[in-house]
Amino acid sequence: MPNTAMSPTSLTETTYLRLRQDLLNGALWPDERLKVNELASRYEASLGAVREALARLSAEGLVIAQPQRGFRVAPISRADLQDLTMVRCRIEEMCLRRAIEIGDIAWESGIVAAFHRLSKSTPSNARAEWGKGANSADDDWDHGHAIFHAALVAACDSPWLLRLREQLYAQSHRYQRLSLSMTSPRRDSQREHAELMDAVLRRDQDLAAKLMLEHLRRTAEIVMEALNMEWTDAMVR
Repeated sequence: MPNTAMSPTSLTETTYLRLRQDLLNGALWPDERLKVNELASRYEASLGAVREALARLSAEGLVIAQPQRGFRVAPISRADLQDLTMVRCRIEEMCLRRAIEIGDIAWESGIVAAFHRLSKSTPSNARAEWGKGANSADDDWDHGHAIFHAALVAACDSPWLLRLREQLYAQSHRYQRLSLSMTSPRRDSQREHAELMDAVLRRDQDLAAKLMLEHLRRTAEIVMEALNMEWTDAMVR
């Protein structure tokens, strides 16, 4: 039964946020059919709240709406990851360069604080399976990771660029979450983040952009390897 203790607006928003989180964290399988009745029971929400949440998530590209067939979790694929990473690299670079150009001391302090937080958490490296989500260690690291990357570009003064960046980050989150459990010893994420922070704080736009592109591309390579996808050098130019 729906949780009637909350207002309809609050319940709809809560349902949307919980469903979105499960989509991003891999608790729902890519291409899985989403049944409104089952979701309503799972989230203790009304059918209307679930349908509204699915409509919003469809607009975000996390859910696919199929006429006369309902909703499915957006699939994952090599082509999608390639295109997503290419576009994200472009937008991240534009945001980063602008932030470096106009960022102040408060912006720098925010980056240092975000890096300190991230350095205190470590992904579990326990192999996870799609549909089972991830453990709290990965949740903590992933949250810190998002905060750190947002801090790097926080000084960017273009609302449109930041909005696009946020959308792209969310779209790539499912792939990034998968890579947490696939990361091999050959990758030192803390070193990558430290080098990126140092370049940004030195206001070296070219080096910071180069390190950011390499960081994003390395994640995509790991995910493609994990999914047995064929990597192509044409992904990022």
